[in-house]
Amino acid sequence: MQETQVQDPEILKKRFPSAAEDVKHHRDSHLSTPQSRSPSYQLAYADDEFILSDEMRPVRLLMELSKPDITLREHNIRHTIVMFGSARLPSPEQADENMRKVLARRQEFPDDEAWQQAKRQAEKQQEKTRYYREARILAEKITRESCAHNLPRLHIITGGGPGIMEAANRGASDAGGESIGLNITLPAEQQPNAYITPALCFQFHYFAMRKMHFLMRAQALIIFPGGFGTLDELFETLTLVQTRKIDALPIIAFDRQYWENLLNFDLLVEEGMISEADRNLIQFVDSADEAWLIIRDFVQLNSARYADAEDN
Repeated sequence: MQETQVQDPEILKKRFPSAAEDVKHHRDSHLSTPQSRSPSYQLAYADDEFILSDEMRPVRLLMELSKPDITLREHNIRHTIVMFGSARLPSPEQADENMRKVLARRQEFPDDEAWQQAKRQAEKQQEKTRYYREARILAEKITRESCAHNLPRLHIITGGGPGIMEAANRGASDAGGESIGLNITLPAEQQPNAYITPALCFQFHYFAMRKMHFLMRAQALIIFPGGFGTLDELFETLTLVQTRKIDALPIIAFDRQYWENLLNFDLLVEEGMISEADRNLIQFVDSADEAWLIIRDFVQLNSARYADAEDN
């Protein structure tokens, strides 16, 4: 009986031209007729006007879901730690430079009070650099410790911009690790910070797809003081955990005083808007070491589940 020969899938694939090859063939073609010049004749996936039309929004949503996912899989990135916070918080270097400029420009101010006000603002900036320092220390610790111990490899993922996001990507870089940045197109363009691993720097149009990628591989969410964007990510995650749309994970807020002044969860419990258990979905810390211990214990507790998932 003659054996059936199994052909190499790569050989079978080569029987058909790739999409990229067909685009090149079309562009290299010297065919020029009224029909070939018509917009309708363009290959659909190479037609920018068609792809960017309102009717193709579902396709673009799928593309923004698929492209980062494929890339992260190719880099074997399975477990991430999300770090969020204000883009307006300066690095220590920036804050010191701002102070030097204020001190050097005293003669330019119309009166002493105006200069004192500028100086107070510069001093306040310098005070807030502790958030940047702690975010950088924590990201470095997460990256280094998850490599040194019997833990799944943890990768830092941020919104890819300045401030706390830069600090977190920078900390991962300090430890020699890769980190991820998910930028978003905005009217006031946000540039990716210099510490993101270039191959893991993505740009999004849709906030919804961006937020999905933050949580798809997340093992913890760490939020530093911030504004609307930080609150958006915090409440999105709290809602998904509360409604059991995602598995529970540590939600860690840095600087208890800041967050307890801003958010009155006790009122929500008293008014019956959330349960007592819901209040405990968020944990408060005041140092990078405290945050790391929460993350480490959670990841260690779930390490067996991670191993089973990877085997399957």
